[in-house]
Amino acid sequence: MGLLDIFKKNNKLQNFTTDNGVLGPTFLDGLTEHIHNPKDLHSHEWRRRLKTASGQTKFKIKFYGQLHEENKNLIVGTDFAPSLVFAVDTLTGQEILLFDGCKNGYNALFCDTFTDEQITNRPATNLYTDQDCKDTFEIVISTYNGVDYEEEFADEVDENGLIELRDGTKMEFEKVKRNGYDTLQIWATNDNGKTIDFVSEELA
Repeated sequence: MGLLDIFKKNNKLQNFTTDNGVLGPTFLDGLTEHIHNPKDLHSHEWRRRLKTASGQTKFKIKFYGQLHEENKNLIVGTDFAPSLVFAVDTLTGQEILLFDGCKNGYNALFCDTFTDEQITNRPATNLYTDQDCKDTFEIVISTYNGVDYEEEFADEVDENGLIELRDGTKMEFEKVKRNGYDTLQIWATNDNGKTIDFVSEELA
């Protein structure tokens, strides 16, 4: 591999990481941008701003779930199933997955099981509005990747680089390390400049 190839590889990698080198969820590849000098960034944290390939940074939020009884800003799951949250590009209507409680995070990959009905029967038809009755936001996403996957699971990786999940399917080990985060925080900033967290999940 020549110097040019190394540069291209490293430049591509920067599209998916924060300044501390932590990789984010694979399903957000190409859909985020760096936050310069993020405040209080932890060494195991990935934190970036949502941004489409066309440069769009304003989104509506659609979800399956309900609002927390005490903190009305937070989207949480129901008694039936975990939450499912999408950002929607206000110009194109493109839906971008932000969180699927049946598939994202350490517990969903290695601890919890869900029925087909729980996974598929979660229509994300609720439109999110904040306490100011705003429904369009800039979005910042943070995952905390504190699980030592090499220590805990390296012996379970097969010759093809795959590891078996709780539901019996297999996933590339490198993808597991990115999607099996143990904490998720998502913030929304409305047109008034007010920022709230609307997803806050402990997932391990």
